[in-house]
Amino acid sequence: MERAKISVIQLFAMMFLFELGSAIVVSYGIGAKKDAWLAILLAMCGGIILFFIYYFLFRQYPNLPLTGYARKIFGKYVGWIIGLLYVIFFLYEAARGLRDFGDLLLASTMPNTPLFVLNILFVLAMCYVLYLGIEVLGRTTEVFIVTLLFFGVTGNLFVYFSGNVELHNLQPFLENGWKPILTTAFPLLTFFPFGEMIVFTMLLPYLNRPDLAKKVWLSAVISSGLILSYTTSLDIAVLGIEAVERSTFPLFSTIGKVNLFDFIQRLDAVVVYTFLITMLFKISIWFYCAVIGIVDLFKLKNHQQIVLPMGVILLFLSMEIASNFTEHIEEGLDIIMYPLHLPFMVIIPLLMLLIALIRNGFKKNGRSKSNET
Repeated sequence: MERAKISVIQLFAMMFLFELGSAIVVSYGIGAKKDAWLAILLAMCGGIILFFIYYFLFRQYPNLPLTGYARKIFGKYVGWIIGLLYVIFFLYEAARGLRDFGDLLLASTMPNTPLFVLNILFVLAMCYVLYLGIEVLGRTTEVFIVTLLFFGVTGNLFVYFSGNVELHNLQPFLENGWKPILTTAFPLLTFFPFGEMIVFTMLLPYLNRPDLAKKVWLSAVISSGLILSYTTSLDIAVLGIEAVERSTFPLFSTIGKVNLFDFIQRLDAVVVYTFLITMLFKISIWFYCAVIGIVDLFKLKNHQQIVLPMGVILLFLSMEIASNFTEHIEEGLDIIMYPLHLPFMVIIPLLMLLIALIRNGFKKNGRSKSNET
């Protein structure tokens, strides 16, 4: 791993933008109908539970990334294989994010541009930033989160001033009971995006204030969860539940209804900018963690020598994971959740935590007995 440090603010900015990702523009949590906002809040609570699993692992091995303490816990060979599986998982998630990015731009603003061209330009820009290191990525995140918050607040004010918000679209509360809320929140919304925070177990050793990792992580999860819940509520209040269900990217339609004095209108670019920034950092973090995982497992000198080759792999993987956008979405919602997300986000981390606690408990007992003698 490179010898670099990131600040508390930089880590929070990366976590916050990572959590928003594509979830802020898609019909997130719409399986719960008008109560999608509540399903997101419940999923956020599930994400907090997952956080404590990841955080306690970090406390046991504060100087090691996930690929490092996997070898400590499971042994040299089994741990190495598990670490490699996590690297593949991170790379696959980066490819899915890249495909999301390309397909959204095709559908919204550049319908005649080849998907491959959009993706290759994105990969080149990302590889350049990551070649410079995690500190550059952290400083870049600090700058962009400020502009993103500015556009977010401004866009929301325009929506309210346009008089498009109809709160009765959110009523009645619990129209379909608790079942659709719970089945939407667990496990789908819990895994995406809150369970994806496991990727930051690769970055926590870079934090210059490890004692503040808990506060930063919890703050990012709660703030992003509240923003996602609010954004989904706003989409439903403006468009109505039927329109949100039909729309692939309801935030585009919501902001598209803004019309002030027949002058301030067609603000789709604000949503495109938001999506571009959140996805740039989300994909970059997935990809960077895959890169440093390879560096750690294969004992390479630095990450720079493999950034571009892995970027090429990422590019072609993003093109091959699905033949079209519909298949891509179906794969993410129905196919990979239990065979991929459940073991990598819940089962393996929980198993590692139990083994680490048991092993460290035996060590402490052994030390106390030796001190007594």
